[in-house]
Amino acid sequence: MIPERLAAALAGTYRLERELGRGGMATVYLAHDEKHGRQVAIKVLRPELAAALGSERFLREIQTTASLRHPHILPLYDSGAVGDLLYYVMPYIEGGSLRDRLTAEKQLPIDTALGLAREVADALGYAHARGIVHRDIKPENILLEDGHAVVTDFGIARAVSAAGGDRLTETGLAIGTPLYMSPEQAAGDRDVDGRSDLYSLGCVLYEMLAGQVPFTGPTAESITRQHLLTAPQPVTNLRPTVPEAVVGALARSLAKNPADRFSPAAQFVQALVAPTAPGATVPAPAAVKPAGSRLQQVVVGLVAVAVLVAAWSGWMLLGPGARRGGIERIAVLPMDNQTGDSTQGFFADGMTREVIGVLTDAGVRVLGHRAVAAYKGSTLPAAEIAKALGVDAIVTGAVLHGGDRGPGGGGAHRSRHRREHLGAHLHAAGRGRGVAAARDGVGDRARHPRPPHARAGRAPG
Repeated sequence: MIPERLAAALAGTYRLERELGRGGMATVYLAHDEKHGRQVAIKVLRPELAAALGSERFLREIQTTASLRHPHILPLYDSGAVGDLLYYVMPYIEGGSLRDRLTAEKQLPIDTALGLAREVADALGYAHARGIVHRDIKPENILLEDGHAVVTDFGIARAVSAAGGDRLTETGLAIGTPLYMSPEQAAGDRDVDGRSDLYSLGCVLYEMLAGQVPFTGPTAESITRQHLLTAPQPVTNLRPTVPEAVVGALARSLAKNPADRFSPAAQFVQALVAPTAPGATVPAPAAVKPAGSRLQQVVVGLVAVAVLVAAWSGWMLLGPGARRGGIERIAVLPMDNQTGDSTQGFFADGMTREVIGVLTDAGVRVLGHRAVAAYKGSTLPAAEIAKALGVDAIVTGAVLHGGDRGPGGGGAHRSRHRREHLGAHLHAAGRGRGVAAARDGVGDRARHPRPPHARAGRAPG
C-alpha cells in the first residue's frame, strides 16, 4: 500500500506506482520520474527508525554518498523528508537481486560467483578509498544488471551508524545483518573499516559457492557468537570442486582478526582473478592460524569461565537468591581485554556473549549483553552492580594470552585470595576438560551451588 501523504507530497516529481518489497529498515516503491521520464526506486525508512535518526542529520550523512561514481555502485538520485518519513531515490534495476538468484539456483557456477565477488570488491575498494564503508553487504544489497553486480544502499548503513548512535537500539534494529556480520560488528564496534565489508563479502561468496552461509543458528545471538569465535567448515565440504586458491581466499577474507584479512580490497580482487588455473594458490597470511589453535583455546577458556562461575557460585551469591540458597538471575559483565593488543577487543566481547550463551543454553536466567554493556571497564564493587541489575550473581573475566596465568581469568571479585584461586581453576578447567564436558556441568552447578565450606581444603574442579 502506498502512503497517501507520500504520494501527494511527491506528486509532480515522482509518481508512485507500486510497492516492490520491504525489509527491516525500509519499504521500496517503484515510481516514475516525471521530469526525466524514467523508472526509479524510492526507499522509505520505517517511521520509528526515521524518528530515532532525525531527518536533518540523516539526510546530511546520506548525501555524502551522492558523489560516488562507479560502474558497480548504484547511484543516489535524490533524498528528502515528508513529515516523519525519510526517503531516498535510486535507479530501478529490473534484473533483481543476488538474493533472488540464490533463491532460484542455490549454488552459482564458480566462474560466475567469482566474477560477481570481484565486481563487488572493486566497488568496495573505490568507496573505501574515499573513506566510506558500506556496513551491510549482503545478497539483498547486490543487484544484478545484465549479469553484473551493482551494490546498492551504500549510504543507508553509514547514515544510520552516524546519525543513530544509541538511539538506534530503541527501534530494535541493528546495523548489519547477522548472517553476514563481521566479528567486529557483532561485538558492537561502531568504528569499523573496510575490512569489515570484505568479511561480509567473504560470507556472500561462500554462500554463492556452497549454497548456504558460513554460519547458521536458531537465533541472531547464536549466529553472532559463531562469527566471533567459530571457524566455518571448509567450503569444499559442501562443494568439492571449489579450487584450492578460492578456499584460501575465503579463509583469509573470513579471518576473525581484521589484521589478517585482505586490505585493501584490490588484494581480494587479485586473489579471485584467475584462481581456477591449474596449481593456482592463495597462501593465507602468516597471522592466520588454523582452527584448533588460538581460537580453540579461547572457546575452551570461555566454557571454563562458565564452569568456574557455576562451580564456585557459593561465593558469588550477592542478591536475593543468596538468601534462598540458589541463583535465579546472573549478569555476565563485559570481559576485559588483557592481551595488550587492542585489536583483540572483539574477542573479549565475543567471550562475554559466549558465556551468556553457554549459561542460557544450560537453562540459567542470564541478562542480555545490552543490559550489562554500561558496566564495561567498571570499577564498582560487584555487590553494587548486582544490586543495580537486580541479579543474584555477577560473572567477570578477561581475555589473556594463551600462556598467561594468574588473576583475571574469571571470578566474582570477592577477595584477592579467591580471585587468584578462581583464576587457577579457570586454567585447570581449560586444560583438563573438553568443551562438551564443561558445557554439560554448567546448568546443574549454577542452579544447585554447593556452599563454600563443602569445597574447603581441596583444589577446585
